[in-house]
Amino acid sequence: MSNTNQPLTSPSTSNNYSSSISPQQLAKFCDDYLQADDFKDYCPNGLQVDAGKPIQRIITGVTACEALIDAAIAAKADAIMVHHGYFWKGEPEPIVGMKGKRIRKLMQHGISLIAYHLPLDAHPTIGNNAVLAQSLGLTITGALYPHESHPVGNIATGKAQTAADLIKTITQVLAREPLHIASGYEPSGNNHSLINQSYIDTEQSDSSMIANDRFIAEDSAQTDPRLIERIAICTGGAQDMIEQAALMNCDAYISGEISERTTHSARELGIDYFACGHHATERGGIKALGELVSKQFKIEVKFVDIVNPA
Repeated sequence: MSNTNQPLTSPSTSNNYSSSISPQQLAKFCDDYLQADDFKDYCPNGLQVDAGKPIQRIITGVTACEALIDAAIAAKADAIMVHHGYFWKGEPEPIVGMKGKRIRKLMQHGISLIAYHLPLDAHPTIGNNAVLAQSLGLTITGALYPHESHPVGNIATGKAQTAADLIKTITQVLAREPLHIASGYEPSGNNHSLINQSYIDTEQSDSSMIANDRFIAEDSAQTDPRLIERIAICTGGAQDMIEQAALMNCDAYISGEISERTTHSARELGIDYFACGHHATERGGIKALGELVSKQFKIEVKFVDIVNPA
């Protein structure tokens, strides 16, 4: 029996490795390609930890967690490239505790760390939004915020489909079922399906309550005849952009996370919401960047997916 907690690896993206580059050269290429200097971000983009040695083998992943570092050590990698790196605004600056342990491992094993956050969300070709849209059979047609020169949220269109059909596609692409909040709230109308009667009825067991909640959610998706065609996308933790998605006349909004308030926003704004997982929606960009680097420099690159249900 396989251990589902073990990291999943993709095959190496090239089989003709003949060169090496410095951490600075790698970061310069990625900086320019992603136009990193154009972004005001919550963390430094580019080279975050310089191990001071040439790079011939790279591990890519979503987050620079200890498990990814251990995978890089096992693979004898010279660098890690991620979407979520270190040194976020507002976090304590001393390199101690969990952060200290991670950076110490990188330095002890000669592994450089390169990270790109918003530039990797927004890139029109290999960005998280672009890769997810393409995987779902959608075509990006514009920006969620039209004034942005490098939009971190996008609007896409595709064939008209029901919520149930879109759930099936998302599940196939991301290997996990999204949490779907339907838009079916009618002001002063019949909204009895939103009342959790099983919680009110204290004679029912906890298991009955859970089953009833799940039935309501699944029944809504299966019976809703409304077709979805215009879809806003912003991967990761962008659930609070749902109001902008509604203002842009989108039928649905896809992101990674969900907050308590998101449910009510979706219902009252009249827009379907699909919470597909922060981690799951942001695998595509860093994987695509690694494939690009491998082809550009003839360097071995392997994507490692550390299991994360969030």
